Amino acid sequence: MPAPILKYRLPSGRGAIEQPNAVSDGETLLAPVFWLAVAVTGVASGLFGALMMALLFNVEHLAFGYHSGSFLAGVEQASNVRRVVSLLLAGAFGGVAWYVLRRLTRGESSEVEDALWSGSGKLSFRRSLGTATISEIVIGMGVSLGREAAPKVLGGAAGSVVAGAARLTNGQRRLLVSCGAGAAFAAVYNVPIGGALFTAEILCGSITLATILPALACSALATLTARCYLPAHQVYGGIPEYHAGANIIVWALLIGPLVGLFAAGYIRVIGWAAHHRASGRALLVVPLIAFAIVGVLGIHYPQLFGNGSGIIRLAFVGSGGLGLLLVLLALKPLVTALCIGSGAAGGLFTPTLSIGALFGAAFGLIWSHLWAGAPLGAYAMVGAAAMIGASMQAPLAALVLVLELTRSGFELVVPMVAATVIATAIARYLDGYSIYSARLPSRPAA
Repeated sequence: MPAPILKYRLPSGRGAIEQPNAVSDGETLLAPVFWLAVAVTGVASGLFGALMMALLFNVEHLAFGYHSGSFLAGVEQASNVRRVVSLLLAGAFGGVAWYVLRRLTRGESSEVEDALWSGSGKLSFRRSLGTATISEIVIGMGVSLGREAAPKVLGGAAGSVVAGAARLTNGQRRLLVSCGAGAAFAAVYNVPIGGALFTAEILCGSITLATILPALACSALATLTARCYLPAHQVYGGIPEYHAGANIIVWALLIGPLVGLFAAGYIRVIGWAAHHRASGRALLVVPLIAFAIVGVLGIHYPQLFGNGSGIIRLAFVGSGGLGLLLVLLALKPLVTALCIGSGAAGGLFTPTLSIGALFGAAFGLIWSHLWAGAPLGAYAMVGAAAMIGASMQAPLAALVLVLELTRSGFELVVPMVAATVIATAIARYLDGYSIYSARLPSRPAA
């Protein structure tokens, strides 16, 4: 516990650290050198986030031949042949690139969660850079994975390098790597508070002052730095300010258990795909086949291309009929698991958020025939928060992320909290895994 500057203590004689979140720093001493490391890591995470997004956006434009507008609009205006060819090229390039990278960097780590939860927090910078670059290229070409994994691993790797240069302890290194990973996540989505909670609630599992202070500082610095390239507005703009009536509150209580059950099943599918993912020479063939399947499906359902941001935007503004919503709800989890099983590296945040938005919109549309009054987009936002909270096993981060991503939905907080708490509890007691713990690699045999 840092020694207080004011030496005179209050007459009560009670300790300052009796407040549970104000406990001592422990092995993560927040010394001046650590704060300097946080500042350097925050700036580096923001720069890496901007770099990865620049790569992603340029690949998207080149792959689908558009120059402005959303990714989904670009995919929709591309010909069927171009859609399939883009995924075939992604499979050919990604398979060979991952095969070569993993052979050259065998034994080196680029898995943030595994390095933090069961290791010293050390990450290989060259493997992290290679993995991130390949990931953003293939996602830009239409692969159904999230864009956040690449900046997240580079932010974590930056923290690892800075920790080594500053000769930090293992505890300080783990915290700095966590801050860097969460800060890069914050930078690419413009969610500084959500990124800090991602660091504290998921990567560290602790919302004490010793964790949340550096997490907030690092996320804010990274978000500000990334604005050298990325816009300062919210990711999903133009979302109406929905209001919560009795109909959507009752619906949230009923849908929470269903989202929890669906999330548990989805996590199991992702975990199975990750455990059985292609490796070795199979990487030269399996991604090509898997991505080709996504490309063929994308002829009729272009919403399946990419991380799912187009799906989220459509659902949040209340677009789409029941048939389309249900088809996408069935296909998006399957193609995402297929891409994971192919051996591809990528994130799951936005794909999972899109699945939750589809779930909420589809079942909200059905509910509106029984009790009308709430807009379809409101149901989608509640479903998205519940799904991402249950799938990440991080309800607080999920709620804040949805609010920051839209800068809307504050009137929906009560039904969002209700659905998220119930869904997360159901998923926790039913199985306990998250989309991050389910993907952890097998431990080597003793």
